[in-house]
Amino acid sequence: MEILGTTIIAVLKNGRLAMAGDGQVTLGNQVLKSKAKKVRRIYNNTVLGGFAGHTADALTLFERFEARLSNASGNLKRAAVDLTKEWRTDRALRRLEAMMLVGDTTEILIVSGQGDVIDPDEPIAAIGSGAPMAISAAKALWKYSNMSAEEIAKASIEIASEICIYTNQTITLEVL
Repeated sequence: MEILGTTIIAVLKNGRLAMAGDGQVTLGNQVLKSKAKKVRRIYNNTVLGGFAGHTADALTLFERFEARLSNASGNLKRAAVDLTKEWRTDRALRRLEAMMLVGDTTEILIVSGQGDVIDPDEPIAAIGSGAPMAISAAKALWKYSNMSAEEIAKASIEIASEICIYTNQTITLEVL
């Protein structure tokens, strides 16, 4: 699934999770909004989530994910698996076009409607149209600098915004 219109990145370093996202909302080739907040704190401020894709779809998924997280007593992986099962089998949910990036201070997960719950090999993950650029920047900064998780996440979005036309420099950054 190729999601156009945003970049969300999560970086886990030294027990801190930083998640950043740009604020651009597009419809085709038109920018509708430049200051959207696509990264938020959930589950009593212990989990961060970000979304790429259709906004209404993503908000629906966030509500469902939060319910699954409560049912799983905060177990991130179990909640993500339960959500993807529902997402794939529910007729209405199957039509949703969005992806989620979720994490806490121990893990990051990419969640998609194809039933994917991906635990990346490295403590860095990204979704959205600017994901390849942001991931590349984050990996280089992780490997060749002493920057913190939040500094890497922010710089990665800034770099992606210089390359990806669907990503802007209005950044929301949350840290656990």
